[in-house]
Amino acid sequence: MKNYCKTHSRNLKNGAVEMAKVRKRTLPSGEVRWLADYFDAGGNRRAKQFDKRKDADAYLVKVRRDLQLGVHVADSTSITIKDASKLWLERCAAEGLERSTRDAYAQHVNIHIVPLIGARKLSQFNTPHVHAFADELAKERSPAMVKRVVRSLGAIFVEARRRGLAATNPVSDAKVKTNDRRKLKRPEIPTKPELRTILDAAQGKHRALIVTALFSGLRASELRGLRWNAVDLKRGVLTVKGRVDAWGDFGLPKTSAGERDVPLAPIAINALKQQRLAIANGPDGLVFPSDEGTPLDHHNILARVWTPMLVGAGLFRLHPTRHDVEGDPLKVAKYNFHALRHAAASLFIEQKLSPKRVQTIMGHSSITVTFDTYGHLFEDDAADQTAVAEIEARLLL
Repeated sequence: MKNYCKTHSRNLKNGAVEMAKVRKRTLPSGEVRWLADYFDAGGNRRAKQFDKRKDADAYLVKVRRDLQLGVHVADSTSITIKDASKLWLERCAAEGLERSTRDAYAQHVNIHIVPLIGARKLSQFNTPHVHAFADELAKERSPAMVKRVVRSLGAIFVEARRRGLAATNPVSDAKVKTNDRRKLKRPEIPTKPELRTILDAAQGKHRALIVTALFSGLRASELRGLRWNAVDLKRGVLTVKGRVDAWGDFGLPKTSAGERDVPLAPIAINALKQQRLAIANGPDGLVFPSDEGTPLDHHNILARVWTPMLVGAGLFRLHPTRHDVEGDPLKVAKYNFHALRHAAASLFIEQKLSPKRVQTIMGHSSITVTFDTYGHLFEDDAADQTAVAEIEARLLL
């Protein structure tokens, strides 16, 4: 009997002959194995063993296709997902991603990816494995976390392919679905009387910060990184060019949509004019600097400005477990600072700005984000009732 069952051959561009064949192999124990034997693009002989001939044949078909495309990576030379994760995180650092983003990615790798699949080789990880990994994550992680971790896994394979360490990205072909039937929670938005109370309470050196936040919809990180060279008080427009992260480091907006022009209401223009006269222009030219001229710390904004202001204005809740020094339930702000951004969006929508315009002003990465967050505010009950009444009238004519 011949020592092989199937042979493939073709001429390579350099004139060498590539031999790819499946050979039957009998182990000392008497068990039969099928060996897929071939030469890679570099002329190195490679082999992989299978329990079934059909699996060996299928593997050689894939190898030949990858060799033709110039993307083949042998199992014996493939690195593990753990090692590929390290290369991806290094790439993230080299590209200057913000520290908070890199920390989140590192948590995905160290807490979720490496413990479950870190030892697997890139060449041996396929689309069904991605789905199995997502299913395993879903047992103890939230649907949102599963999506983020799988997205990071896909980025790991993208970097590996860029380096020639992976032939494919199995995550790109995976349609991971999560069984999250919970309705998206609507953002908490202060009422108009509450917003007027906040504006009345916003006095002193931080008034401009509160007023600008409410009438521009900027994120806290964008406010903390706002410079005077991005504010045109004559035109009544400010330009978002960057942001400051939790560690006080300057950086670009997270997405290209974050760079935008935002119109200012007259009250915000006046507040900024007063701010311009009241503070010294420090080396960074910040609109809202700390007393030292450095970016404001977000936790200090909450602890020293926002919470005392809301509690003093009567907009507070009683903490269920924490108490103050006198033993009474601790008073905490009824809304978080981000509520000012939500309030700004609601005011834009109330003024009949189009969804696309709201997306642009808010700096959302896509219109989907806008509708997911504020879709209920675009509803018009009166118009809906008029429409269904007209439908009824036409049907019964």
